[in-house]
Amino acid sequence: MMATSIIKPAVPVLLKEIESGSQFFKQGASLRVTGMLDAYNEDTAIAVIADANISFKINTVHLRDLSFRIGSYYQFIGELHILPEDVAILQARVGRIVDGLDPNLYNQSLQLRRQFESEFVNS
Repeated sequence: MMATSIIKPAVPVLLKEIESGSQFFKQGASLRVTGMLDAYNEDTAIAVIADANISFKINTVHLRDLSFRIGSYYQFIGELHILPEDVAILQARVGRIVDGLDPNLYNQSLQLRRQFESEFVNS
């Protein structure tokens, strides 16, 4: 019998929601984050994305065939790793460029989705 590894669906979150004490700030949480690429270090494979003046680190070591362009928008899916002193980094398993995405519209749709899900669960 093979050992099965269950990959949980990624919850879309805003970067400002990934902070100590937040419901999303959990070791191993499966998240989907979006932001503009601020920096990329080829040696460490660490990307830094930003949204609304919040920066967040992404470990891209497992990503293949993804080019990194400063100033482009990216979306990453992966697991949250919380390091000492509540420093978080996303271990990305999927990454893509989303330059055509309107960040404000995306944030609005995320809020509407959560509202719908909340009403659906409570009905």
